[in-house]
Amino acid sequence: MAEAELAGLATARHEYAELLAEKERQLIGSGDARARELADLGAALDRVTAQEREHEQAHYAGQTAHDAIGEVLHHLNSARRASTWDVLGGGLIADAFEHNRLRTADQVAWRAQRALDVFSRELADVGISAHARMPKVDTRWFADVFFDNIITDVIKHNRIENTRAEVMKTAGWVRNMNARVQARHSALSAERARLLARREKLLRDR
Repeated sequence: MAEAELAGLATARHEYAELLAEKERQLIGSGDARARELADLGAALDRVTAQEREHEQAHYAGQTAHDAIGEVLHHLNSARRASTWDVLGGGLIADAFEHNRLRTADQVAWRAQRALDVFSRELADVGISAHARMPKVDTRWFADVFFDNIITDVIKHNRIENTRAEVMKTAGWVRNMNARVQARHSALSAERARLLARREKLLRDR
């Protein structure tokens, strides 16, 4: 019963929209006093709807990039824990695990950069110029194997910490930029709702 009622409401909304569209075409074709404003409203709605769609695509790309960067951070956090263990005397096992996590982080960072490139292109479509770059993940291991001591362990640990800090900064930039895109999207949605309400009022007036 409820499903049938919902289906009926959907049909009624569609029919109502069709009636308004037909009346709009008649008024514009008849030279009615409202025709000019309706035409301007139609153009404005087309423009705002297109901009809204572009911002929605940019927001999705930003979320995808942020998720990809989060995966890089996940592996860097694992490498940092292994590095801390190494500094405390973890030895070759800690070295091997740390290097594995760094190599994985480097591979994931490549995918994150591709996602950032897509985000940058989508931002350009909404008038924002940006070219974010992922920090380089240092995967050097030769010195770790042949000169393994507390000094090299601390140097490795600091490298990981610095890389992690840079990646977190990039993630913060994406998050803030995406919030900016979302705010614009919300403003465009509100503007589209205002234009639709004005259009409906004109069409309902006798």
